[in-house]
Amino acid sequence: MFIEFSDEKPIFIQIAEWIEDAILAGRYEEEQQIPSITEFSVACKINPATALKGINLLVDDGILYKKRGLGMFVANGAHEKLRTKRKELFYENYVISLVKEAKRINIDKNDIMKMIERGFEND
Repeated sequence: MFIEFSDEKPIFIQIAEWIEDAILAGRYEEEQQIPSITEFSVACKINPATALKGINLLVDDGILYKKRGLGMFVANGAHEKLRTKRKELFYENYVISLVKEAKRINIDKNDIMKMIERGFEND
């Protein structure tokens, strides 16, 4: 496990996002155990309280749950819940600003769609 932390966001949020990314990528399946708080803190060289704070964000969102005495596990439905959350964030963070800029410079919807298709072809 390797997480390269940036200064842009608090570390606990980056821990939560790393786990979310791992779930979305299929590294952790639903009902599978994730690394322990101790494993996160040792591997990432962070305070265990910081790792716990990030994990608790996902517990609060229903993405993870605790099995007493065993650790943290990925909840049923977590993958779809994360996809829905990320799609909404994508819309808020990218699509709204894209449409606003397109309107400012008079790019119509069809031209935007062509640009997006070109982007998918070039990837």
